[in-house]
Amino acid sequence: MAFDSIFKADLFQGRTVIVTGGGSGIGRCTAHELAALGARVILVGRKPDKLQKVAAEIAEDGGNAHWQACDIRDEEAVKALVGQTLKDHGPIHGLVNNAGGQYPSPLAAINQKGFETVLRTNLVGGFLMAREVFNQSMAKHGGAIVNMLADMWGGMPGMGHSGAARSGMDNFTKTAAVEWGCAGVRVNAVAPGWIASSGMDTYEGAFKAVIPTLREHVPLKRIGTESEVSAAIVFLLSPAAAFISGSTLRIDGAASLGSRAWPLHKAQPTSEPFNGFHRAYLPDVLKAEQ
Repeated sequence: MAFDSIFKADLFQGRTVIVTGGGSGIGRCTAHELAALGARVILVGRKPDKLQKVAAEIAEDGGNAHWQACDIRDEEAVKALVGQTLKDHGPIHGLVNNAGGQYPSPLAAINQKGFETVLRTNLVGGFLMAREVFNQSMAKHGGAIVNMLADMWGGMPGMGHSGAARSGMDNFTKTAAVEWGCAGVRVNAVAPGWIASSGMDTYEGAFKAVIPTLREHVPLKRIGTESEVSAAIVFLLSPAAAFISGSTLRIDGAASLGSRAWPLHKAQPTSEPFNGFHRAYLPDVLKAEQ
């Protein structure tokens, strides 16, 4: 089997694309799709074992993937990563700033270290990656960057540290689109809502118990798939989005819209999910519903 992408098979032939957080979840799915479309994918993350596993999957499927462990919060490590990528593979055509992480907690219980750690992972690290890719490669050759946000439009109660970081990344996306546009660099973002991904299995306690009920708060009455996020990222990286820059695409089934004054009906889901990822698996926390 192979990734069942809606895009033409050679869309990224001869292109080098870095995917941070490529060892799991949405990053893994996106890396698979890009490789299936001909890209030379550079997987970046902190855990070599995860990166090696995904690289092996892509190779088994006939794709071209390389990996390099890096803590994107470390400025010198990021500079070295981008420099090595240029040395080994030539110009960088795309960057998927997907790496991130957070933990559930009310604001009053988050200490300074925890708040700063999440901001460094979800905002500062993405900035460092984008800056170095621009300075070392895209300023000369152009390219496309897609940043990862989240549904933080109405605040992010229970994850205020991540909400602050994602909101900052939204503004960074707009600023970079303006400053770097003259070099032919497009900068956009995606903001996934509730997506059936391996990250769901990292949560415990009360937050874990809420996950199976999330679909009831989505107008489309379902949770999204990794493939639906990956397809949006691929589109924004593609020539079809050549005049799109500074935009954030919400992928949340309209969950971020409306208000409590308009209660959602308890209807059966009729929206058919798109799932082209042949190696996708359902998070354990959602299996009880099947």
